[in-house]
Amino acid sequence: MHYVIEPHYLWNAIAELARTQSDELHKTLEAAFKYIEKESFSTAFDGLFSEINLNSEKLGKNYSARNEKLCKIITKIAEGIAEFSNDSDVLGDAYEYLIGQFAAGGGKKAGEFYTPQQASTILSKIVSLDSQDPSTGKKKKLNRVFDFACGSGSLLLNVRKQMGKHGVGKIYGQEKNITTFNLARMNMLLHGVKDNEFEIHHGDSLTNEWEILAEENPAKKIHFDAIVANPPFSLRYEPNDELAKDFRFKNHGLAPKSAADFAFLLHGFHFLDKQGTMAIILPHGVLFRGGAEAKIRTKLLQDGHIDTVIGLPSKLFFSTGIPVCILVLKKCKKSDDVLFINASEHFEKGKKQNHLRDADIDKVINTYQHRTAEERYSRAVSLEEIESNDFNLNISRYVSTAIPEPIIDLEAVHGELVALEKEIEQCQDEHNGYLEELGLKLLV
Repeated sequence: MHYVIEPHYLWNAIAELARTQSDELHKTLEAAFKYIEKESFSTAFDGLFSEINLNSEKLGKNYSARNEKLCKIITKIAEGIAEFSNDSDVLGDAYEYLIGQFAAGGGKKAGEFYTPQQASTILSKIVSLDSQDPSTGKKKKLNRVFDFACGSGSLLLNVRKQMGKHGVGKIYGQEKNITTFNLARMNMLLHGVKDNEFEIHHGDSLTNEWEILAEENPAKKIHFDAIVANPPFSLRYEPNDELAKDFRFKNHGLAPKSAADFAFLLHGFHFLDKQGTMAIILPHGVLFRGGAEAKIRTKLLQDGHIDTVIGLPSKLFFSTGIPVCILVLKKCKKSDDVLFINASEHFEKGKKQNHLRDADIDKVINTYQHRTAEERYSRAVSLEEIESNDFNLNISRYVSTAIPEPIIDLEAVHGELVALEKEIEQCQDEHNGYLEELGLKLLV
């Protein structure tokens, strides 16, 4: 695994100190964290435990109380996982499950760092397919995979899962939040990703706080075979004149300060390889909002970079209840049209969250892969038609899920009404005949 941990800092040794109620547990745990971060021969561990405070008063008001509480916590954990598999895939999946449960129960804020597995699988499967002709199947290898707003790293790991352990050369991620940055690195390690197989950077993607992405020379700058992302929706940011000159944005323009959606998109797209695929989750507003966003959208369409627009159901994400879309972008694409997939009505309803079933995911992927058309679900639309709609990409304009009203045959209805009136007249005449016999007043 490219790192070294001394025996007395391994889990079994720590758990034994906790079981025997050792007074040295607290000190040993602190020393273990420092050792792993600084002396384990792996830069992947630098600052990994920076958010853990073993001297917090939540653990106790003095050393003895904190040590006692740590003994109880670690003993309970040790009891719970005593028969747990040491296989890295099982440990990794368990960690991923716990992150997902925390995101589900933690509300909007906690949900920001986690992309639900169903949506993650769609993005991962899309970027793993051949970019020029998806119908030929998966690429043999992705040398570099990038997520510039990686959160806990679930999207990157899903791509690796789709491609197989040897199908991805190196994983690259960037995350602004320090706690989430540490979560992502731990997620990689617990999934058995070696420290030389991933690089997660702590910094802001919008201001490009990563040296390896700062190279402006096209011949020297790093490119990625696949880019996946679920950035914060409609984040407010502070664009300025300097940012407008930035090599990532100068050809398209800056996204408005009220919504950084296109700023995130352009940041990632700039580093996409010519034979690569980018799949990004965004709010529907990017499809139709005007102003600066309309100019960026128009430029991307005219240059032939937007390949597919996929509409997903509402309530799929922990951080928002609104429906979202997936944009698939390529620098060199085979088709001149844009494929629209309206998957908004294909899901399983839940109490708090809706879910995509395996069949729903497969339907999206198969439609994208073979570019098939299906009434009320998918259609490839020419650029001319999109231009006639002022480059508006609102999905319902092109693929409506509305059930059409049945066509009414007015001549047939008129015939029925005439026949009914004649029948009413005959019945009234017959009725009046009976009334006349009885000497009663006739109906007019």
